[in-house]
Amino acid sequence: MSDRLRTALTFDAEHPDRPNASAGGAERILDVLEDAGARATFFLQSRWAMANPDLARRIADAGHLVGNHSTYHARMTLFSDDGIRVDVRQAGDTIAELAGVDPRPWFRCPFGDGHDDRRVLDVLEELGYRNVHWHVESEDWEPWRTPAEIGRASVEGAIAHGDGAVVLLHTWPRATAAALPIALEGLERAMASLVTIDELEELP
Repeated sequence: MSDRLRTALTFDAEHPDRPNASAGGAERILDVLEDAGARATFFLQSRWAMANPDLARRIADAGHLVGNHSTYHARMTLFSDDGIRVDVRQAGDTIAELAGVDPRPWFRCPFGDGHDDRRVLDVLEELGYRNVHWHVESEDWEPWRTPAEIGRASVEGAIAHGDGAVVLLHTWPRATAAALPIALEGLERAMASLVTIDELEELP
């Protein structure tokens, strides 16, 4: 393992569609990060931000990096070029208004769909964005994943990748907030430094 282990924890804040969603997850995640003095990157679905304007503002005010996670959380490859433009622009304007920060240039394709599609990436670039994929999946969206499993997968994945690992997490699964202290403790033991994605030279 490299003697440097910069790790970017990233959270997709979106409307959940699974039974393991729980109210208050985003608040608990922000509380844990605040207690740890850690910064993370949050990709906001604008419809989520509209439903949770105080949380969107809290994320930005706490110093976390804010990115765009679309308006409708639809697969980008299903949109026409103009459809991408409408969805992403609307999301960016809404996030900027509610969170008080411009999410550009950071974008994350819902489901990761389109992250390797040149057409999608070209339209995003035209709009002033670059997509940020991930290196590490904890599968925190799966209802059978326990906090211990999610925390362990995040740490082991970051260590296996080495410096510059981008870890995918979500704000809504019931287990994620409980997994975060486990992940933070494990990363601290691994001598990792937590960064936001704008601090990394290379992104997935």
